[in-house]
Amino acid sequence: MRRIKKNILSSSYTALLITIGFFSLCYSLSVMATQLRPEIEIFIVKMVKTHGFEESELKSIFSKTLYQPGIISAITRPSTSRPWHEYRPIFINPERIAKGVTFWNENARTLEQASKKLGVPEEIITAVIGVETYYGAQTGGHRVLDALTTLAFNYPKRAEFFRDELEQYLLLTREQGANMFSIKGSYAGAIGIPQFMPSSYRSYAVDFDNDGKIDLSSNTADSIGSVANYLMAHGWEVGGPVATRAQVSGDSSYKTLEMGYMPLHTIEKMKTLGITPLIDISDKRQATLIKLNNKNEMEYWLGFNNFYVITRYNRSAHYAMSVLQLSEEIRAARNNEKDPL
Repeated sequence: MRRIKKNILSSSYTALLITIGFFSLCYSLSVMATQLRPEIEIFIVKMVKTHGFEESELKSIFSKTLYQPGIISAITRPSTSRPWHEYRPIFINPERIAKGVTFWNENARTLEQASKKLGVPEEIITAVIGVETYYGAQTGGHRVLDALTTLAFNYPKRAEFFRDELEQYLLLTREQGANMFSIKGSYAGAIGIPQFMPSSYRSYAVDFDNDGKIDLSSNTADSIGSVANYLMAHGWEVGGPVATRAQVSGDSSYKTLEMGYMPLHTIEKMKTLGITPLIDISDKRQATLIKLNNKNEMEYWLGFNNFYVITRYNRSAHYAMSVLQLSEEIRAARNNEKDPL
């Protein structure tokens, strides 16, 4: 009997030690969880010194921010890396064209006002929103704070860019009095119907319906005006061409030219290198050569200033070309809807 009691006491003591050990472990994990990485601590110091944030508040915020490994996977394999013949059908298809016509019809007055005020065609504004978020239906499900923090401190290739955007996001939410944990967006931290990064939101978003606040998450008018304002601010040429198909001769001397997205060479010079536009256009206009992999052949285009402006929204020739071609399809479908004969 004594042995049984002794065993019971021994078991109780052991259980007590295990319980104490468990709570000690929980405490130590809790302490570890609040110990931020050195680079985050440095970022916090910068925000305190430069913008007057409270250190304790930022430490509390970042201790609740979640690392999202899926975001790193997504950003290393963007859709724009696909060849053109695979990328194009994602955005240029009957359903997206039809929904673009519907979006235009439902927002015709706002689009007309934005186009008249800022000079960007209605179909281009519509197509940008159509490519970005399927006309506002797919704005992203990641907490923006998690996305930006994950990329700012776990994606060395573009860490500086995303730290700048994280800084802008903290400033944006403070200015708007918004809950920084509640705003959701893309895996890259882009926000709302037009998918503005925080720096673009602060610089180019506008209160287009004059209701006293800027809302790109649910306000279509503000989103339309902001897209037009962004493109105008980046140099949209009113009435100017965007791109045209080109024919390239067998001579490969054009390969020696710098051919980025910015149009640097005149049509006149292009012609001397065997690059000929398929429309009549001034020899003095500057252009860049765009090459698209169309499965069995290379597709050549000349991109002008307005093509370059669209790439300021997303630095991809595939993106800019999809916006252009979607915009043309939407306008044609809408015109046909109005006048089927």
